[in-house]
Amino acid sequence: MFQKIKVAALSALLGFGALASMPAAAHADGIYFSFGGDNNRSGIYVRDHDRRDNHRPRWAASCTPRDAVRKAYRMGLRDVHVQRANRNTIRVTGRTRYERASIVFARAPHCPVIRAR
Repeated sequence: MFQKIKVAALSALLGFGALASMPAAAHADGIYFSFGGDNNRSGIYVRDHDRRDNHRPRWAASCTPRDAVRKAYRMGLRDVHVQRANRNTIRVTGRTRYERASIVFARAPHCPVIRAR
């Protein structure tokens, strides 16, 4: 109900009478106006947020071997590769400036370090 009132007030304010009669505007979460510029994007654009993507957010995903290799590289290891991976941990090995090193990551979000040698 509040969405319909908001759309009606916005259309009355801007003089767009056709906006209030749009059926999709009653369920829209955002209304964007664009004047001029690109011909394909000018006018009124009503975005419907009811459509959901099936992808999980990046922060909710567990640690993958690729994420562990990237984090080990940022931690200073070079020539990093996955030595062992199971359902709980990922072990990557590589070289520091002077010696070989290995890091064990947990399969939790943000790849927490369990052990570093």
